[in-house]
Amino acid sequence: MSQMDALVIAGRQFTSRLIVGTGKYSSFAVMQRAHEASGADMVTVAVRRVNISDRSKESLLDYIDTSRIALLPNTAGCYTADDAVRTARLGREAGLSNWVKLEVIGDERTLFPDNEQLLEATRILVKEGFVVLPYTTDDPVVCRKLEDAGAAAVMPLGAPIGSGLGIQNINNIRIIREFSRVPVILDAGVGTASDATIAMELGADGVLMNTAIAEAQDPLAMAESMKLAVQAGRLAYRAGRMGKRAYASASSPLVGVVR
Repeated sequence: MSQMDALVIAGRQFTSRLIVGTGKYSSFAVMQRAHEASGADMVTVAVRRVNISDRSKESLLDYIDTSRIALLPNTAGCYTADDAVRTARLGREAGLSNWVKLEVIGDERTLFPDNEQLLEATRILVKEGFVVLPYTTDDPVVCRKLEDAGAAAVMPLGAPIGSGLGIQNINNIRIIREFSRVPVILDAGVGTASDATIAMELGADGVLMNTAIAEAQDPLAMAESMKLAVQAGRLAYRAGRMGKRAYASASSPLVGVVR
């Protein structure tokens, strides 16, 4: 990807528009190879999964080249604004990053966000100097409120976390992109490469995924396919698709054809 088309969040440039996770892999070594195959230069890490009290023990951070890959700590497992803010602060104090993928879950079964608590946590963390990337529902109004609260990007779900269902509400993602003044990162629900391509063709600035790669039968092959899918979708979006027609339109001219 050219520098002219790099993903820029809060003034920071990323060469890849694919962001990947660190959970559900069969081993840290497989995770590391999948990250390499994906080409991602930002990975999200659950603060609660990182051993920050005893750095002498093996940690998933040992398998991430932080000289090349940016860490995006997340507040997975938090159900209140207070808990999410506390977890974000812990990640920053541990030296992970002042960036945070902000998650405040409102329902255990669907893992849908509690947008009221999410907004509250966003306002607090922005005031404290965090670069906040909130995971939210595919609600254009909520996304606008998060942007107004100072979010550096908005991250609407395509479908429930880990479901692999693909984008369930294409029109909402399109509307969010149309009105957003910050990057839009599709987060959650991707199951295969075509889902990632569709997200990018809709105008998403990037795609974040974990389960689709980690739970694939061949995570390395899926990671590479996701890299290519995101690139293809972005290129198609920039190229501008042809208009849709109700009837056929011949590719070859019919004028002058001898019948």
